[in-house]
Amino acid sequence: MLRKKECVAMLLAGGQGSRLYALTNHIAKPAVAFGAKYRIIDFPLSNCINSGIDTVGVLTQYEPLELNEYIGNGQPWDLDRAFGGVHILSPYQAKRKSSWFEGTANAIYQNLHFMKKYDPDYILILSGDHIYKMNYAEMLRAHKETGADCTVAAIQVPLRDAPRFGILNTRADGTIYEFEEKPKAPKSDLASMGIYIFTANKLFTYLEKDDADPNSSKDFGKDILPAMLAAGEKLYCYRFKGYWKDVGTIPSLWESNMDLLGEDPAFDVGDADWKIHSRNPLAPPEYIGTGAVVENSMVALGCEIEGTVRNSLLASSVVVEEGAVVEDSVIMAGTVIGRGARVSYSIVDENVVIEENATVGSAKGAGSAIAVLGRNIRIGAGARIEGGKIIDKDYKGE
Repeated sequence: MLRKKECVAMLLAGGQGSRLYALTNHIAKPAVAFGAKYRIIDFPLSNCINSGIDTVGVLTQYEPLELNEYIGNGQPWDLDRAFGGVHILSPYQAKRKSSWFEGTANAIYQNLHFMKKYDPDYILILSGDHIYKMNYAEMLRAHKETGADCTVAAIQVPLRDAPRFGILNTRADGTIYEFEEKPKAPKSDLASMGIYIFTANKLFTYLEKDDADPNSSKDFGKDILPAMLAAGEKLYCYRFKGYWKDVGTIPSLWESNMDLLGEDPAFDVGDADWKIHSRNPLAPPEYIGTGAVVENSMVALGCEIEGTVRNSLLASSVVVEEGAVVEDSVIMAGTVIGRGARVSYSIVDENVVIEENATVGSAKGAGSAIAVLGRNIRIGAGARIEGGKIIDKDYKGE
């Protein structure tokens, strides 16, 4: 009996995330913690299963160990399937040729055999470093209705930010007539989200042509899409109007975390109709002491709070001792904030110890910048770390 999948998703998750500095020294960007209980990769994986797509290849390269362990067999996302499911795809040695992934298109090309074994009609290409909820089934429906060879998801951005993105120039019917990769003078404000649906055979053909071109940079935005446009293929824009954030910088990561807070959050992770699944840690219930103050914050399992937490997100097993204050901050798992210490407008990675009376960051306000502490470090008693500083080693103070 012929077994096939209508659509296979390929999730690009091998990025170094250099603009996150200390947070990605030892892990890939999609494995970075987010929103007290999640990791960034939870969002595209959850979107896949919520959209009815149950076959996902996750392409890893940079520091993949923690990401691979986190995904495991895919059970938290209902992707532990006998036929299909989630598969980790890393660069490998082959008889004909072996190399690291040389670009987004080359990463997909090197896994042609994985896609073809499911005989798919369509291929969905995703990035592993965005925070959003999106029904890919609706995008696939639009792709079919237009008869497109490729459909590119796009979102409107402020024109001043457009040079950071691939920009689509479209006609009234949604057809794309030009794609500009990070243009200095953009002609529109329609930014590519790095989400593509290709008719499978068309994609395979262009990937093979691209691999044979010694002058190609092996990139979708720079090479594959322009080549398809030049050949007269049908490319359509799929406009997305929901929340979407590229969390590739320290400010955007902090902002997106804060967007989860409040009575009417900008991004609601509690939506029962579109659950965001994650691999949850084994931890006891959180404990809030009798003298503790917790305001407008998310607190995960295993936390112990005796101090004050305001406008912050605390991942599992964070300890805030008596007299300590955490405000406008993102604190990742296993961190201990000592008695009398203060953490303001900061991102603190996993398993950090901030000793008593230390100060990290400065109050959020005009001109202030986010302080960042890398994982597994110790900040000495009474030490002061100013806003905007990035620390990835033990620090005892000046």
